[in-house]
Amino acid sequence: MPFLGDLQSAFVLIALVWAISMIVKIYADPNSNPHRALIFGISALLALRYIFWRATETVAPIGLTVDALASWSFLLIEFMAMLGSFSSYLMMSRTKERSSEVDQNFKWWEKPEHGTPHRPHVAILIATYNEDLEVLERTIIGAQSLHYPDKTVYILDDGKRPWLRDYCAAQNVEYVTRPDNKGAKAGNINHAVRMLAQQENPPDYLAVLDADFVPHQGFLSRSLSLFHDPQVGLVQTPQHFFNADPIQHNLGLSRSYPDEQRFFFDHVQPSRDAWGVAFCCGTSSVMRFRAVAEIGGFPTESITEDFMLTLVLQDHGWKTVYLNEALTEGLAPEGLKEYVTQRARWCLGLMQIARSDYGPFGNSGLRLRDRWSVADSVIFWLSSFSFRLAAIYFPLLYWFFNVIVVNASLVDVIRYFGPYYLWSLMAISLVSRGGIIPILNDVTQLLGAVPITAAAVLGLIKPHGHGFKVTAKGGDRSKVVVQWQLMRPFLIGLGLTIVGLLIGIFSDRFAFYDAGEGKIVILFWTIYNVIVLSMTVLACIELPRRERHIADTPERARFVSETWSGTVWLASLTRDTARIRGHDIAMGTEGVLHIRGVGDVKALVLGTSADGVRVELIPDDTQLRAMTMRFYTEGDAPGVISVRGSALFRDLARRLSFNAGRR
Repeated sequence: MPFLGDLQSAFVLIALVWAISMIVKIYADPNSNPHRALIFGISALLALRYIFWRATETVAPIGLTVDALASWSFLLIEFMAMLGSFSSYLMMSRTKERSSEVDQNFKWWEKPEHGTPHRPHVAILIATYNEDLEVLERTIIGAQSLHYPDKTVYILDDGKRPWLRDYCAAQNVEYVTRPDNKGAKAGNINHAVRMLAQQENPPDYLAVLDADFVPHQGFLSRSLSLFHDPQVGLVQTPQHFFNADPIQHNLGLSRSYPDEQRFFFDHVQPSRDAWGVAFCCGTSSVMRFRAVAEIGGFPTESITEDFMLTLVLQDHGWKTVYLNEALTEGLAPEGLKEYVTQRARWCLGLMQIARSDYGPFGNSGLRLRDRWSVADSVIFWLSSFSFRLAAIYFPLLYWFFNVIVVNASLVDVIRYFGPYYLWSLMAISLVSRGGIIPILNDVTQLLGAVPITAAAVLGLIKPHGHGFKVTAKGGDRSKVVVQWQLMRPFLIGLGLTIVGLLIGIFSDRFAFYDAGEGKIVILFWTIYNVIVLSMTVLACIELPRRERHIADTPERARFVSETWSGTVWLASLTRDTARIRGHDIAMGTEGVLHIRGVGDVKALVLGTSADGVRVELIPDDTQLRAMTMRFYTEGDAPGVISVRGSALFRDLARRLSFNAGRR
């Protein structure tokens, strides 16, 4: 019974690793750099142990055979992904939070030790191309409402729209256009920088906001406080979103699972900041005007001009730092196509940087850590998504062609892969406070894997000559839309995986029964792929959207009409609708709804809902402005910032039942 003995010892090892990891998760401090260094150092050692085993014991003998080609090519892809993991472990071994530094240096320009008090003047640049008024209006209102007096708001309109010029004039906002649209967003901002440089008193700082990002009222005063250090050239703040991203929304997880960018902004950027390599992410950043003017404005050699701006600033001796506070909120891509297009554009831009003088091996004065920063990003885009595709499609070679990609026994997989996987899962769960769920994370990467992998390869081979694709925002989202083009490779993969599995179960013709224990490994791998592919296909079915606020915490309000008056509970609220819970008010009733911070808003009862009535709101301009400020410029981070375990499973079950109901 040697097999059972080996299997038992392997499970004992797994149990030991699991027990230690649970103890570490309880007692380790994710904000302690020594603790993080130890945890991720162990992750790296276990990863090294695993990849050494993979390279020496699980691949086919080298030769001109299909088995060798498949086995070694998959190992190469996995090794590249593992290289990215090693870099990530090193990066995540440190973290830095700057809120206490902001508190200590808040409004430093008013303190005597900094000389004669001089409140800096800030130019707020909002670049726009094709956004509609509803999107731009809330950004402009938010910028005007900032708790910082010395500011000027500039709308940089590459769409050259007369209605926007008239709106800006009515709102006392500066409106700027340029003769051409050369250089896309970076060119638009550079035109404004040149214009500002020619003024008698140029601004001290620039704040950059995307057209759909609304600043919280403390955005400028908090960010400017980090410029007490005269070497700081740029302060980046995180991006938060008041709507669910397409994956959250299409899987019905907007109330239980964080958006796809939360891990990066809440955990990766603070770690990068601890190494001195936090980078600009376009919107929600503040920069020293002198630093931007010194480098000649935003670089235009890459379509990810924000990352390249960071490198150029660092090359000129300026620091780029990160303030991890929720100071802006914006609109995540609402559609899956837009989401994937945005990620592919980021990937292409990184490859352009890799091929420039600011690449890892470029002819620039960048520090070694800056070059590592670029290399880390390039490896991520180049390997993570291609490995996700390989993990899905390589097992099909076994079911249809009897080609073994990973020749390993169940015992060895448990012994070598198990400890590495369990410990890494614990480490990432600890630092992200449970923000990563393995299957959902795989789905997130798989959805954009095909265009991102294509962009990575194309960008390295041909870095230039690619147009800038704007991420579309707004539009009609009221219907169910199946993204067939995005779904097709996953639907085909799911079909082939299920057929291959059935062939292996019911037929002796194709399945490689001589594989021994390796067959069990392939079986579990295949079942996991069926789950991931099914979820990915489901995520390609886009559900209708509507804007909502006050969804989780209903608040009291008062409804007054000629026929009914009383205190009510608002269960949801938008700029033109509300849902009143627990009261049956007759359809067509006209009255006013008193909303906290807004006032008495004209209201019309439209009809009944599941637990009350639906109401149309008719706010005037002042009330509409007050609503916008309340929705977007006040309070903490919007949305979900960590996984809500029990709610996650309920939401998934509800989403599956919705699909079954539609059929």
